[in-house]
Order: sequence, then structure tokens, then C-alpha cells
Amino acid sequence: MKVNRVDHICIAVKNLDEARKKWEPMLGKEKPDDEYIDEPEKIKVARYYLGEVGFELMESTTPDGDVAKFIEKRGEGIMLLSFNVDNTREAKKEMEGKGYPFIGGARKFRDCEFAFVHPKATNGVLLEYIDDKTSGAR
Repeated sequence: MKVNRVDHICIAVKNLDEARKKWEPMLGKEKPDDEYIDEPEKIKVARYYLGEVGFELMESTTPDGDVAKFIEKRGEGIMLLSFNVDNTREAKKEMEGKGYPFIGGARKFRDCEFAFVHPKATNGVLLEYIDDKTSGAR
């Protein structure tokens, strides 16, 4: 398995609109490059591209969502680091063979798949492998 690049970094926030007001001036952006709601993951996202790396602000759409649970336990802040790979399922299989635990299986997102390595294996960091083929540079 080869990691192609850091795909994106996610910041868990309580209020996406308020977080945007803080972050957009620091990012030199007037608005997100991509905004979306991912119903299955229960998140509302503002994504900004900084070179080839995505920078995401994520708000939970429900009180029982993973982002809401993260904030309740740890407070707002960096929630996940995502590595771009050629094939998520192959990366998952290889890393499981090396003893890395995953949270569930590969999940669909747009035209790609992603999978999470459990943070207990990665110094408390939720690590994602994603096989998104679109270039991060916008």
C-alpha cells in the first residue's frame, strides 16, 4: 500500500456557521470550495482546498452523530486525518493483516470509498483511508 498524499483534515465543530466566520479569514477564503451534507454519516461539512489537501469543518446533524459524540467527549478540534490511497479495500485488507483494527467496513462517499482505522492503534487519532480519485488541488 502506498499513501499518495494527505487527503484532508477534519475539525469537529459545534456550529458550522460560527466556525466558518473564524476560519475563512485565516484560510484566505470567502466561502467553502465544497459544501455538503452526508446523511449516512450525520454531518454537515464545509471543505476548503489548500493546495492538494482538503480542510474540513464538520458539524453533526444529529445529537447522536459521531461528531457530536466526539465533541461531547473531547471538545471541538481535530477529529480525523485522512490519507489518500489507490484502493481503500486493499489498504484495509493489508493493514488488518498487520494487526490494525478498523471501525466497520469500507463505506461509500460520492465516487469513492473510505474506511477508518481505530484510534487506539494510531495514538488516539482517527485515521481514514480514502480512494478519492479527484485531485485535491482546486
